[in-house]
Amino acid sequence: MVEQVRWLDDAEQAAWTGYRQMKRLLDARLAAELTAGFGLSEPDYDVLSLLNDTDATRWCLKDMAVRLHWSPSRLSHHIARMATRGLLDRLPCETDARGTDVAISAAGRRAIELAAPGHVDSVRRHVIDQLTATDLADLARITRKITAHLRSLDT
Repeated sequence: MVEQVRWLDDAEQAAWTGYRQMKRLLDARLAAELTAGFGLSEPDYDVLSLLNDTDATRWCLKDMAVRLHWSPSRLSHHIARMATRGLLDRLPCETDARGTDVAISAAGRRAIELAAPGHVDSVRRHVIDQLTATDLADLARITRKITAHLRSLDT
């Protein structure tokens, strides 16, 4: 038996279409500014900021993949490219002989430390400064609600 489709009404369609368009434009703008200003892709920034913002000196590749919501294969290929550029070090896993650990290199740390202020400025210009305090509170509430729903599906 096929369930009845609940098509989006005009308000729902406008919200969904607006979100999708905003997401594509914002992702493209932030990516372009990261690349032009600092030679980093958004995935590079995601990996480097994760490694830089924690107390751990190294991360198991499998744990990083879970944290970043990437497949282990995708992350492994990306880590290999970043290691070739000198941003990361690949190390034998301390807990799994078949695994790989990842550590940020001195060059990677310099790259994220140089890029972070510019990236935060971009986020501020393109998102934060466009919203009122009420908008920001609404956005935080909405993102928490949807994130909680999506995370509940993984448990």
